[in-house]
Amino acid sequence: MAIFKGSGVAIVTPFDQNYNTDYDRFGKIIDYQVENKTDAIIVMGTTGEASTLNHEEHIAAIRYCVNRVNKRIPVVAGTGSNSTRTAVFLTQEAERAGADGALIVTPYYNKSTQKGLIDHYTHIAKHTDLPIIMYNVPSRTGVKLETGTIASLVKDVDNIVGVKDATGSLAHTARLMYDTQGDIDIYSGNDDVIVPVLSLGGKGVISVLANIAPEDTHNMCAEYFAGNVEKSAALQIKYMELINALFCEVNPIPVKKAMEFMGFCPGILRRPLSEMEPEHAERLKKAMIEVGLIKE
Repeated sequence: MAIFKGSGVAIVTPFDQNYNTDYDRFGKIIDYQVENKTDAIIVMGTTGEASTLNHEEHIAAIRYCVNRVNKRIPVVAGTGSNSTRTAVFLTQEAERAGADGALIVTPYYNKSTQKGLIDHYTHIAKHTDLPIIMYNVPSRTGVKLETGTIASLVKDVDNIVGVKDATGSLAHTARLMYDTQGDIDIYSGNDDVIVPVLSLGGKGVISVLANIAPEDTHNMCAEYFAGNVEKSAALQIKYMELINALFCEVNPIPVKKAMEFMGFCPGILRRPLSEMEPEHAERLKKAMIEVGLIKE
């Protein structure tokens, strides 16, 4: 059984003026997601700026999220690292914290071979009972999980169950479904192709958009699963300009600004991320107004 089906929000981490995690605002954001039909929360991923938090902060954020959600929906913890040993440590800590699964990105910068990736994921999986979703995002990491590698891991390692496919290639997704004969949980890692990935047998999305439009992102998946493909596609199309605006600068710069526009938290980012360019912020604001998320 899949860890979740539908819309999983890649949740932001709000910071205060001293760049510490703002747990008061974080709790309110978590509750907003649960109350607006989000199907799972993915904490400490790319959108959560995990790469700028130290281990203590990382684990504390996972623990807080698990406790705040309190079993209302699944919590998947981002626990990847370019060090296999560190990824094992973070995954075990997430398991101790009560997470329902782990999202583990491919090792970045090291540029492992496919053999090295198999060894990396297999070693982590042997040291946890959590179900693991691999995160394939070559545009950030410089390394790509090939479809044959993914198929091998899903077949040979019981608790490796799926992949967040952020390759941006539907041909890759289709080939992956072929190579695994559908025996895999695929989540779109790109908000602009949620419905196309669902059409290939995907289980849902791990979404940036869901931070600001949780109910409609949930509905995009739910309508598809209910057989209402036209309604699902209409939601995909409705949000295309906003999705493009959310990625006109590197994630999570725009979505943090969007959360600020909606009053959830200041758009504070940890270095080396920087404030959104004014012209891009205006584009984002206009796109949010067009779909009714904020007023002029």
